[in-house]
Amino acid sequence: MKTVALALMFSLAAAPALAQNAAQIAKVQGGASCPHCNLFQADLGNKVLKSRNLAGSRLRQSDMSLSVLNYSNMSHADLRDINGYGALFNSVNFGGADLTNATLVGADFAGANFRDAKLNGVNISGAEMDKSLGLAQRQLDVACGDEKTLLPKHLHVPACK
Repeated sequence: MKTVALALMFSLAAAPALAQNAAQIAKVQGGASCPHCNLFQADLGNKVLKSRNLAGSRLRQSDMSLSVLNYSNMSHADLRDINGYGALFNSVNFGGADLTNATLVGADFAGANFRDAKLNGVNISGAEMDKSLGLAQRQLDVACGDEKTLLPKHLHVPACK
């Protein structure tokens, strides 16, 4: 029994911490850049955070609704399940980012780069993406939108169910 308890203790100590980093979240909420940070479930909603470097950061399940994140770098970031309702993402670099199951309803993406971004299950209903860069039909085939979603002329998105 003692051996099992020791083994469990060592395995838990060796496991990486997956919880959010409150100090890093406070840093970003205060307006700083924080590349490769653990911002899991961060409340970044209704904030002006222009030109921030969040490349490679874990922002999964974060709230970015109604925020201004223009000119920020979120390349290779974990953006799964974020709420970006009505946010301004103009000229944001999402290159290689994972946006799986994100809610981006009514968001503005003028000049945003989506090259190699994962858009599986993303809801872009009413989003303005007609001036976005790097979008491919294969990315939009696994996302959904509505008749108000604006896309480059050669692309289309399936309707959300």
